[in-house]
Amino acid sequence: MRVERIHDAVLYLGSCLDVLQHVEGADVLVTDPPYGIGGGSGTIGKSRAHKHTYLSFEDTAENVRGSVIPAIEAALARCNGRGVVTPGPKCLTYYPVPSAFGALYQPATCALNVWGRASSQPIYYYGRPPRIGKDIGDTTYRIDNAQSEGAEDHPCPKPLSTWKQLVQLASNEGETVLDTFMGSGTTGVACAKLGRKFIGIEIEPKYFDIACRRIEAAYKQPDLFIAKPERAKQEAML
Repeated sequence: MRVERIHDAVLYLGSCLDVLQHVEGADVLVTDPPYGIGGGSGTIGKSRAHKHTYLSFEDTAENVRGSVIPAIEAALARCNGRGVVTPGPKCLTYYPVPSAFGALYQPATCALNVWGRASSQPIYYYGRPPRIGKDIGDTTYRIDNAQSEGAEDHPCPKPLSTWKQLVQLASNEGETVLDTFMGSGTTGVACAKLGRKFIGIEIEPKYFDIACRRIEAAYKQPDLFIAKPERAKQEAML
């Protein structure tokens, strides 16, 4: 297991269930797990799906049920039940029943499913929102097909503007956000911009390195209220 500490972010290279044994202090889960699409179906095309280069995980529905779902359940338990998960359409029924749900609306989508155009993705909300009774946030977001800057080598990067909205909805400033399927690190970049602490877990070394670079860059160009970052440190854990 490899660990990188970048200011208020702690990034783990390893398997979710193994790493979660070492994770403490997380307040909320915000994650975009594998969709179980295999060779491509639903709201992702085959040419895009073939760009996936996970060596330690085959993106199948069976592996979502056997590996992803237990990791989501364990992570939610670490966060006292609070979380935001984008499960994808194919395997959404495998997940724990959410407290509420929303959607990512993609009006410019070019993907198709067997019934026609696929213009939305589900969002599952778990637990109680941190500002319940104080304000009302949106649960559905309109997104475009723009990739997050610096994440071009990841097959499915998420738009930073949308993930900043999700992080703001799910957490208060100063809280710790956990992402068990970190990918290219968009959740961590959003946390760096918004004054949240971050814990990220990624199993694929290539994407882990992308996330480290992006999150370190985000701390070098923070929002005005973010403190100057400390130097990144690398650790090894057995």
